Amino acid sequence: MTSNTRVVVIGAGLAGVRLARRLGELGTPTLVIGEEEHRPYNRVLLAEVLAGRYSPDVIALPAPTELTRGRVTGIDREARAVHLADGTVIAYDTLVLATGSNPVLPALRGLFTPDHELPEGVHAFRTMDDCLGLSKAVRPGVRAVVIGGGLLGVSAARALAVRGAQVVLAQQSERLMERQLDPSASKLVKRHLVELGVEVHTECRVRDVRCVGGAVRSVEMADGYALDADLVVLACGVHPRVGLAKEAGLTVHKGVLVDDQLRTSDPHIRALGDCAQYDGTVYGLAAPALEQADVLAELLAGSTGNADARYTGTRSLTRLTLAGNSAFDLAAFGETEPRPGDDVVQLADATRGTYRKVVVRDDRLVGGVLVGELGTVGALARAWEGAEPLPSGGGPLLHLLTNDGGS
Repeated sequence: MTSNTRVVVIGAGLAGVRLARRLGELGTPTLVIGEEEHRPYNRVLLAEVLAGRYSPDVIALPAPTELTRGRVTGIDREARAVHLADGTVIAYDTLVLATGSNPVLPALRGLFTPDHELPEGVHAFRTMDDCLGLSKAVRPGVRAVVIGGGLLGVSAARALAVRGAQVVLAQQSERLMERQLDPSASKLVKRHLVELGVEVHTECRVRDVRCVGGAVRSVEMADGYALDADLVVLACGVHPRVGLAKEAGLTVHKGVLVDDQLRTSDPHIRALGDCAQYDGTVYGLAAPALEQADVLAELLAGSTGNADARYTGTRSLTRLTLAGNSAFDLAAFGETEPRPGDDVVQLADATRGTYRKVVVRDDRLVGGVLVGELGTVGALARAWEGAEPLPSGGGPLLHLLTNDGGS
């Protein structure tokens, strides 16, 4: 079976769906190919589904007008067509790779069965199927070990604890979310998890997974200490999903290399989102993916678009909002660790568990981290994104830090 569509998008995640929607608004027909059987959804909110706060329907994205479900097995650049596992061939004028990323599966002994499957009880946490599988397995008192203390690991550990699991979080580096947060903010994240009953171990390397009868029973640390486990969640990061691009002969480093028009090394193929690498950076966050989709829609929409649109990078803010009875909010942007000569303003309230810190260099806001009561985050983010000189004197900056009327 063969069909023709002007723009074909591989991937029905945030980036692919946003692009299709914007192109639809601009009058350009777009076919989206999605591999998952579920309706497209916002992956950022999977932890809230796991926590039982949202149902899968709540995080669903508006379905593209044309959505084909199937697994793409190859790209024929010469014929300008993609091949699906069921034998379907779909022609394209422009192809867009929005293939996202895959979870990193650490090199642990015993992690895979002889059939190269994850043992019963061991879960990645990347897709709706992963989330639903975990939701089915978690129950009060179940012993869960989360491997990885980044944004995803923290979210997963909290969600499992909210569901009544006995959770241990094992983080290899010296603190939680070390890529986004400074030590003070990391301590507050740890405190929040501990208050929920999560046992947090940092500087702790997992060595192997022990299974009995094909099901996980314990996790062993590098020092020989063993943790009993009914569930193991792998939250060790992600890597760009670039297999199709590599097989098609496109230029790939960490991600698929793109220019400021999101073109790959083939002018008829674009890439965006988690799989794309622009100016040396693979962002792996929602905000850059959405910005790239908006730029690409303008470029591909012909007479109704803007041929001069360009993507110049995203100054993205990391935000983690954990709702519920024990709500927790944090935001981090830019450089949260000062260089020599930088000015730092910090406000902390141990009782309320709030913390605010900004880093100023040459009268410009270069980064910040806020934990709890994020009323000021909008004003601070705008000052950072604009990269405009701050007014002289400390008063205006202090006002930025406190202008929600709070502490």
